[in-house]
Amino acid sequence: MAQAAVSSAGMALPRVNPLLPAFTLWWRELVRFYRQPARVVGVIVSPLLFWVVIGAGFGSSMQTGVSGHPENFLLFFFPGALTMIVLFTSIFTMMSVIQDRNEGFLLSVMTAPVHRSSIVLGKVLGGTTLSAIQGLLFLIFAPLVGIRMDFEQFLLVVLITFLVAFSLTALGFAIAWKMESAQGFHAIINLFLLPMWMLSGALFPYSNAWKGIKWLMVINPLSYGADALQLTFFPEKVGKTILSLWPSIGVLAAFTVLVFIAGFVIANCRSTVPVA
Repeated sequence: MAQAAVSSAGMALPRVNPLLPAFTLWWRELVRFYRQPARVVGVIVSPLLFWVVIGAGFGSSMQTGVSGHPENFLLFFFPGALTMIVLFTSIFTMMSVIQDRNEGFLLSVMTAPVHRSSIVLGKVLGGTTLSAIQGLLFLIFAPLVGIRMDFEQFLLVVLITFLVAFSLTALGFAIAWKMESAQGFHAIINLFLLPMWMLSGALFPYSNAWKGIKWLMVINPLSYGADALQLTFFPEKVGKTILSLWPSIGVLAAFTVLVFIAGFVIANCRSTVPVA
């Protein structure tokens, strides 16, 4: 059984419902984000411009499809742009871990009589909610490229987006917990996370990739989130992705659980909050 928290005066502190601090940190992440309109606009506009520019630039050079007509790259790239929004929001939201540490807020939370699992859950759920909302808002552009979804497809997109958001936010938390500066965090993103997105099938299909790249895509967990979105938007792509829809969702769910556990373990491997 967990031991009761003890104050510096030697008196036992009252137990706190672990869901209360998790909810408080979750709500704090939402309020903090939406009080900065520039971040909200940037998260949507940047991938939108990227989607349009890349789609227009590569659209005329895409290989012809099985029907003999050039593929619409804007259509193909739509799930990849959605994944990019989720990636950017999830990762950059977890920069708040570094900021909270430098401002002393995280230290005060860690010394409170709450379990660290509440802290991890609250921070990760906060970032997940933000990134999932931003990603789902991008769906308003789907009809512009001819994407039509029924209610079942929409629920699948919500599920996949949530899993991608949760896994990437937990990954961002695990990385940020060890980081001492925002510059180091950005370096990790540039060297690791952006290539992870580019090798997920967001920019080019798995079926047309070079054999060596295919192996990298297979071991990339984000590939299965991108594949699941592709198969939900375009069911006719069955057989052109690494796995079919539900196996892809299963791999993504397993990765989500694994990376959250890793974040929890990393947060508990030190008795005190790392200081910059």
